[in-house]
Amino acid sequence: MTQKTKKIDEEALAEAYNRALSLEKSGNFDAAAAAYREVLELDPDDHGGASIRLASMGRGETPLKAPDAYVATLFDQHADVFDNVLVDQLGYCVPLLVRQRVQALELGPFKRVLDLGCGTGLTGGALRDLAEDITGIDLAENMVEIAHEKDLYETLYVAEAVDFLDDNEEAPFDLIVATDVLPYLGALEALFFGAADNLVPGGLLIFSSETLPDETFAGNPFMVGPHQRFAHSEAYLRDRLTATGFEIVEVSDITVRMEEGEPIAGQLVITRFL
Repeated sequence: MTQKTKKIDEEALAEAYNRALSLEKSGNFDAAAAAYREVLELDPDDHGGASIRLASMGRGETPLKAPDAYVATLFDQHADVFDNVLVDQLGYCVPLLVRQRVQALELGPFKRVLDLGCGTGLTGGALRDLAEDITGIDLAENMVEIAHEKDLYETLYVAEAVDFLDDNEEAPFDLIVATDVLPYLGALEALFFGAADNLVPGGLLIFSSETLPDETFAGNPFMVGPHQRFAHSEAYLRDRLTATGFEIVEVSDITVRMEEGEPIAGQLVITRFL
């Protein structure tokens, strides 16, 4: 028996979401939270990321990850202008930082590379001449199409990162890289275990993350920050990596990007699977 998907009332959804945004911007967080809950009732898959905004305002539980529908919608909508906005306007240069650290530590070249959350191919482009074979994974189909046009990857998939790691039956990789992926994941156990299962012994996992001051975390391992992205404490990253069988090679403090003229603090983490 096929389960019918409830049809979304797009007009009511748009009204509720715009009302919630307006209330949030005005500082009326309680009323905004009520409106975002209306949004979730109308759209349980949460294409607009209402659950993330509730957590960001401190009016809802912190989810374990951003909803897949939200991530796919967000990046599909911005695919055509993604490179310009992220690199030119927000000063995003994490892929180049990955390349710099890989070369400084003399870690390449690589036979098989997996680029999780490959987007339009910024990291693939930065590592192209250091790898024989690169596979790219992204949840947003429009982003993958642009990456395909750049001819940077041997293989591209439209998939959620952890799902791909769980299902992959191809040969393991000697480098898995995830730039700008952790801001859309809260709990990282599944990601780290999945990476371990898909790496050769001695293979590398390199990723970037966003962070906040220790007093803001207040003992929490991760939380949704003021810009609706997940931030992780360094202690949580180190603990989970060690528990999964990774040796930490290097943790560097970096500026991930600019947001409203202010630098967003983060880390670039290089680990080796033992």
